[in-house]
Amino acid sequence: MIYEVRTYRLKPRSVQKFIQVFGKAYEKRREISPLAAFFSTEVGPLNEVIHIWPYESSAERERIRIETENLDFWPPKVGEFIVDMACEVFVPFPFAGEFGSGKLGPLFEWREYTLNIGRMSDLINWWEPAIDERRKASPLVMAMQTETGALNKFVHIWGYKNFEERNQVRGDLVKSGIWPPTKFPEGALRVQKNKLCFAAPFSPLQ
Repeated sequence: MIYEVRTYRLKPRSVQKFIQVFGKAYEKRREISPLAAFFSTEVGPLNEVIHIWPYESSAERERIRIETENLDFWPPKVGEFIVDMACEVFVPFPFAGEFGSGKLGPLFEWREYTLNIGRMSDLINWWEPAIDERRKASPLVMAMQTETGALNKFVHIWGYKNFEERNQVRGDLVKSGIWPPTKFPEGALRVQKNKLCFAAPFSPLQ
């Protein structure tokens, strides 16, 4: 499975209008292939939306892109709202499982790390022994690394009921020593970023 992540920076005060137009077009688009999730940022880079499309393979992604690029309803007519666009393809970490669905939020934390060259396997080995205990505290939506786009990057997405639960969970994990895992791979991380997001009404993940 691969995930195409499209991140759009929008003009100020246009996010809700974008979601409305996109959502109406998606009513038909989902019949061809569904989203995994659609987020808009609440904390972090403002006026940003993230839509995530799952595909079985690169070949399926290309086939569907060709099929949809000239439909009368797709792509949605949202160009007037967009300032900047980025597209990346991710593959899941070996232990990540399927992309989360259903009611795992409604608040989602998107944590985005860039690693130094050659350190991704170190990080995967660091996470794997601790991830099951971490998942008991709040759901892991997905952990994945870039295949195309910005290199040496991985994203992990966590669901929370609200901001208060996020703060409580993170504090408890640090106190207990469960997370972050011990024996951190020294020199692996170059950059860390995070965003707090809410799902759009039509997102399969809520």
